[in-house]
Amino acid sequence: MTKQGRKGILLVNLGTPNSPGRYDVYKYLKQFLLDKRVIDINAISRNLLVRGIIAPFRSKPTGKLYQELWTEEGSPLMVNGQKLRNGVQKMLGEDYVVELAMRYQTPSIESALKKLEAAKISSLTLLPLFPQYTSACNGSVYEEVNRLLSKQLAIPKVNFINSFHDFEPMIEVFAARGREHDIDSYDHVLFSYHGLPQRQMVKTDIGNHCMQSEDCCKTLSLKNQYCYSAQCYDTTYAIAAKLGLSPEQYSVCFQSRLGRAPWLQPYTSKTLEEMAEKGMKRLLVFCPSFVSDCLETTIEVSVEYQEEFEEMGGEHVQLVEGLNDHPQWIEAVVKLLKEQE
Repeated sequence: MTKQGRKGILLVNLGTPNSPGRYDVYKYLKQFLLDKRVIDINAISRNLLVRGIIAPFRSKPTGKLYQELWTEEGSPLMVNGQKLRNGVQKMLGEDYVVELAMRYQTPSIESALKKLEAAKISSLTLLPLFPQYTSACNGSVYEEVNRLLSKQLAIPKVNFINSFHDFEPMIEVFAARGREHDIDSYDHVLFSYHGLPQRQMVKTDIGNHCMQSEDCCKTLSLKNQYCYSAQCYDTTYAIAAKLGLSPEQYSVCFQSRLGRAPWLQPYTSKTLEEMAEKGMKRLLVFCPSFVSDCLETTIEVSVEYQEEFEEMGGEHVQLVEGLNDHPQWIEAVVKLLKEQE
């Protein structure tokens, strides 16, 4: 009987520049934004927009933000990703080979797959580290992996975890992070998710359900099972239930809007304004679409939204730390992976 090879695990996050320098940020923005699943317009317009406007003109100010984010160890997304990879490998043991890749920049998915191939794996489990499904993130990772595997004559068995928005062990880690704060000392709790253009939501709709009513995203069903927004609300309900929050104590909102097209609403900036108008001074903010702290959490929430809220009359915006390399998160990832066997 032929000895069975080790099982391959590929953890994939979005990506980060190799440094906060302008050139590295330019390369990252260009590769990221030229992905047809990220900016879903025709190729000519996308190339003109990214190569001619966004990458050249946004690389310098974005680089300054990355300089604020960077630590002595490097990019938090990369550092936390490596620690997660090491922790998962240790828990799974020698029967597994765990690699970390970034969809954009390094380490590339291609380089990680080559390492797994060299290890003579018998199967591959692909885990994009995005709890809620989006075509721009989860779909893009899956497409790139398939593109690269299609070049191989011998393709291993592949398991694709397309989302884990309601995975109870992950929900518990988010709740545990929340319990690190005195929740009762805050006036309101925000669950702020990364935004998406509304047109992308409509495109991924397979049930003729999207945007058909004001509350169409607030209940997850078979019709909207792939809806990013509906999965965000479902994640929120689960975390809120763990923390014993009533519906009046929390709100869902969406951040990181880019351009003039309508994105998922309510916008986080608008929600901050509404909270300030109600006289609220202290807000606790979860970001459950990110498993690792990054530019969108550490800088956008803790710095930019803090400044906005103060200008509106508020006092404090407190970010709930991401899952990062929390021991319970490593255990949760291992459990999620084992459930795919």
